[in-house]
Parts: sequence; structure tokens; C-alpha cells
Amino acid sequence: MSQLKVYDANTLDDFSVNILTKAGMGYEEARIISDTLIFAETRNIKSHGIVRLPVYTKRIENGIVNRNAKMKFLNSKAAAVAVLDADNGMGQLAGYKAMQMAISIARVYGVGLTAVKNSNHFGVASYYSMMASNEDMIGLVMTNASPAIAPFGTKTPLLGTNPLTVSVPANERKPVVLDMSMSTVARGKIRLAAQQKKEIPVDWGLDVDGNPTTDPNEALLGSLVPIGGVKGSGLSLIIDLLTGVLTGTSMPGEVKNITDMSGPSKTSHMFIAINIESFICLDEYKSKVDLTIDKIKTLPSKGENEVFMAGEIEQNLMEKRKLEGIPVEIEVIQELDRLAEKYGTKKLQHITK
Repeated sequence: MSQLKVYDANTLDDFSVNILTKAGMGYEEARIISDTLIFAETRNIKSHGIVRLPVYTKRIENGIVNRNAKMKFLNSKAAAVAVLDADNGMGQLAGYKAMQMAISIARVYGVGLTAVKNSNHFGVASYYSMMASNEDMIGLVMTNASPAIAPFGTKTPLLGTNPLTVSVPANERKPVVLDMSMSTVARGKIRLAAQQKKEIPVDWGLDVDGNPTTDPNEALLGSLVPIGGVKGSGLSLIIDLLTGVLTGTSMPGEVKNITDMSGPSKTSHMFIAINIESFICLDEYKSKVDLTIDKIKTLPSKGENEVFMAGEIEQNLMEKRKLEGIPVEIEVIQELDRLAEKYGTKKLQHITK
């Protein structure tokens, strides 16, 4: 098992912001990007957390991502719809702007939809859907991704893991937050396993011949297992058609991997905010969400385990880690130490327990 050290969330955040600004990002932009990384760490979505900082800075430095992107909203013929051209900027900045716009539109028209073109990897999808639920709206977000899943019946990766997230606000209960990729696991988890020289479960990935493998490197060369077989493959295709194809940014299979430094990634996203009050009294809706959660939690459970709602474990962990600190693998810290040396800044100091 990899050695872990615990770090204060604010310390990790400040370190990340410092590195990003030294790599060429503006301070406010670095704050947003870093916030998504810490969000991932606190919710134990480590594949999208601080481990991404080295590759993000490399993409910024090499000009693969436009650090001075002039993102702009394009004219739309539909009042409830916006299109954001991200100008090959950081996906986190595009995502933040796009969901803000979707929320703003939904306040007027009941629903707001922002499609984003010419973007990059935007981190954890639920960061943006929860922006809507924090405003007492329902948030729905999807994005395309680089080829990782072979269309059902084939063995060549063409479709992305293409995450989908929905966040629904509750009253006394925590929000219900579904956040899932169309593969059994996100490819970032396999990449992290490869970095740590760990085997992966046999139902995570396939080798180049389409056979199950426990070797993360073979899985990265091959393809990922879609959830539910043909169903996950089909959902991934639909998200490609609703993002890359709909915005005119990319066809299925054309999005570049985050580690590919050959050019823009051609990533696209979609953000939807639903204003609950346009359909039903807000308090009534949130109370009914609470009642639904309570009903599920009081159903007879399998064994003695507590029943958790989608996103509840992550939310509990988020609250705990903000108070007690975030455990980070030593291999990741070694990478961050190298970044600190490169940029001439202080290395991270872990919490002594």
C-alpha cells in the first residue's frame, strides 16, 4: 500500500494556486482551477485531484492550452441557450463561466443551457452540477473525452468515458449528486494505478485484443470496460453527439488525451440548470426530496450496512477532510516537490499527527 501523508486543504490550495500562477495563469483563474482540484481531493476523487497539477502546468507552459484565452459567448437564436467559445482555454474556467451563465438564464426562463466548444479537460463534473444545486436549482453536466471505450462489439477505442452528473438539492438532507463516467471507472484511476505500480480489478480495463487485464498499462493501451455493456457504450455515444458534434468542435474519437501535447484537445461540454421554482414550490420540492431520501434509508437493507444516497459518502468525506486534512500518496507528493523546485517555491508541509 502506498504511503500517505496528510495535508491541510488550505495549504494544498495555496500551493496549487502558487504553482499555477508561476506557470502563467492569472491569480483569479488559478483560484478557480485549484478549487476544482481540492474539491476532488476532499471527495476522494483522487484521479482528478492534485495529481493533475503537473500535467496542467506542462500544458500551460507548452502553449497546448491557451493561458490568455479570450472566452466569449456567441450569439444564440434561442433565449434559453448560450454557446461559449473557450478559445482553447482551461476547461475549469470554461466550466465555471458556462454554469454561471446557465444559472443566470434559468432564473429568467426556467431552464438554462450552455454548450461549450474548443475547451479542455475540466476536472470533476460534479463541481459544476453542484454550482446549480447550491443555488437551489437542479444541475446537469456532461462532457466528451478522449477515446477510451470501444463501441459495443468492437475492440478499438473510439468513444470517451464521457462523464455525466446530476445534482439535486434537498432541504435538511444532503443534495443527491450522481457523478459517473460511462466506463466502470474513470481512466484517471487506471492512470493513478499505473503511476503507483498497482494492479487494477479485472473488470476495469481490456488489453489491445479486447481481453480483460489487471495491468493498468495494458488497459491504458487498450480500452475501458463500459458500464452495463451495450448501455454504457450507447450512453457514451449520445454524450459525444450532444457535446463535440453539437458544438462543431470534434467528432467521436477526435478529442486528445490530457497527456497528449501535440495540440488542442478539442473538448466540449454541456451545462444545464433547471430552476425548480418554475415547476413547483421550492420548499415543497426540497421537502419531497428529503422524504424520498428518508424512505430509501428506512427500507430494509442488505446486511447491516447503512444505505447511502448518491454523493452522500463524498459529501461526508468532504466535510471531514476540510477539518482533518487530506491524505496524499507519497508518489504524488514527490511530483509536487519537483514542481516546487522547478518554480522556486516552498515544498508542501504535511500535518504532523
